[in-house]
Amino acid sequence: MAFVGKKFPDLNVDAMNEMGDTFKVNVLEEAINNKKKVVLFWYPKDFTFVCPTELHAFQAAMKEFEKRNTIVIGASCDTPEVHFAWLNTPKDNGGIEGVTYPILADTNRNLASTLGILDITNEQYNEDTGIVTVDGDNVTYRATYLIDEEGTVFHEGINHMPVGRNVNEFLRLIDAYAHVQKNGEVCPANWEEGKDAMQANAKGTAAYLASH
Repeated sequence: MAFVGKKFPDLNVDAMNEMGDTFKVNVLEEAINNKKKVVLFWYPKDFTFVCPTELHAFQAAMKEFEKRNTIVIGASCDTPEVHFAWLNTPKDNGGIEGVTYPILADTNRNLASTLGILDITNEQYNEDTGIVTVDGDNVTYRATYLIDEEGTVFHEGINHMPVGRNVNEFLRLIDAYAHVQKNGEVCPANWEEGKDAMQANAKGTAAYLASH
C-alpha cells in the first residue's frame, strides 16, 4: 500500500534515545504538533553491517536536516534495550555511539505491518495445529518516509537489505518539496536548491527544456 499523498499512520510506538529513556513516539503527531517535516528511516536489525553506516550518516547530516526544519527518527523491530546497548557501543566496534535522534522499537510490528515493509515472503496457517509459520526474517526493509508539517507523506522508498541509502538524496527531496510549497513551481529531473524550477504546464516544460 502506497502512503504518498496520505496521512502517516496514527500509531504510538516505543522509542529509545541515547540517554536510555524509553518513551512513546507518534510520528504523525511529531510532524503536526511541532510543525516540522519528519524523515523516518527503517533499517533491518541492530548490530549488523550496513545499518550502522546509515545511522551514522543520518547523524552526520543532522545540522542539515535541522536547517530544513526536519526531525530525524530511526526505526527497527528491535527492543528498546537492544537499541540502548547499540547506542552505547563505540563506532569502531560496529556501534552507534554518538547518535542523538530517537529510534523506534516496533517490537510488536504494528507500525511496520501497517506500512507493509516487513520481509515476509510467505505466511501459512496450519488448520490442524493452529500454528502460523512465516518465511522471511520478519524484519523491515530499508524503508524511508518523508512527511510534511501536516502529517502527509510526500516521499516513500524501500531498499532491499544489502543496499544502503544516500542521505543527501533525502535532503534534496526535502529542498524540492519545500520549493514547491513556497513557490508553487515544480522541480524537474536532478533539481537542486538554487537551480531553475518550472511552471506546471506545457509552456513551462517547453521553456525549461529550451533553456537547458
